Amino acid sequence: MKIRDVMTRDVITVRPETPLKEAATILTQKGISGLAVVDGDGAVVGVLSEADILFKEGGERSAHTGLLGWLFETGGSTLEQKLAARTAGEAMTAPALTIGPERPLHEAATRMIEDGVNRLPVIEHGQLVGIVSRADLVRAFTRTDGEIADEIRNEIVKRTLWMAPDAVEITVESGDVMLAGEVETATDAELLPVFVQRVPGVVSVSSELTYRDRGAKERV
Repeated sequence: MKIRDVMTRDVITVRPETPLKEAATILTQKGISGLAVVDGDGAVVGVLSEADILFKEGGERSAHTGLLGWLFETGGSTLEQKLAARTAGEAMTAPALTIGPERPLHEAATRMIEDGVNRLPVIEHGQLVGIVSRADLVRAFTRTDGEIADEIRNEIVKRTLWMAPDAVEITVESGDVMLAGEVETATDAELLPVFVQRVPGVVSVSSELTYRDRGAKERV
């Protein structure tokens, strides 16, 4: 499953010069938590989130206390600009973290967690083609057992590891995957469960795969 399968294609954007009040109104009216900020050529230059606006709304007093106070001392110029922001470009977080439409979902999930962001603009050939959020990834996790089994068989077994689709017996129950059968090498037997675990909707993976090694079967 790729980013293109779950991303929102009709992306709402603002320009750097868009007034902050206007951007906040768009967030509220559209019921979204972030906006891609694009320049005149359509290139993404940043992301404006609810957190960016809340930082502005919190004011100078909150910026100088606790963790934000420490951040203000160590990265003052950027935070001062956010406090004084009047436009989306002045308040946005930049540069924007982005991802390509052909990347796997687990890569987006990892980046969101590691970088502490809730959404990633999707870029193809330098242009914005969509946006993927944590909510999109969560929805992908709710897929049926049949959909999960189909992806394992067609995308992992066939296209990634170049095996015959019927080479592995795949059983999925409530997201728990059981793999059985005989594969060519020990590497195949080790890699298949790792790739399967990354398939959206998979809760756990159990493997009873064996592999051919000079005619002898060995359990992995």
